[in-house]
Amino acid sequence: MKIIKTGTAPSVKGPVDYFTGTVRIDAPFQTEAPARTGGATVTFEPGARTAWHTHPLGQTLLVVPGLGRVQREGGPIEEIRAGDIVWFAPGEKHWHGASADVAMSHIAIAEALDGKVVDWLEHVTDAEYLGGK
Repeated sequence: MKIIKTGTAPSVKGPVDYFTGTVRIDAPFQTEAPARTGGATVTFEPGARTAWHTHPLGQTLLVVPGLGRVQREGGPIEEIRAGDIVWFAPGEKHWHGASADVAMSHIAIAEALDGKVVDWLEHVTDAEYLGGK
């Protein structure tokens, strides 16, 4: 058994290469082999979001407080709220973040395939975030 105590690791800013706006990453965790699950709690201030990305084995988001937005390539932007669970299939290009006016936090969980958890792609433009092309 392993317990990671709250407050034992400092919060980190979401890297500008992968996020737009103010993003904070807390409580990152990684299981030990042969397990391959990892994740973190991620908080997005209003308007903040990830870049487009994929996960080789998919990703699950557990929305905690707030109001967010998610989109998979070719699909509509959808609102997510506290208590919602979002699943992105392996290789599905997507992004997620806060709504324009309300912050959102989620617990992100993904598995590594050959040590890789995510493939980061281009930033989501303001037009894409607001529902344009």
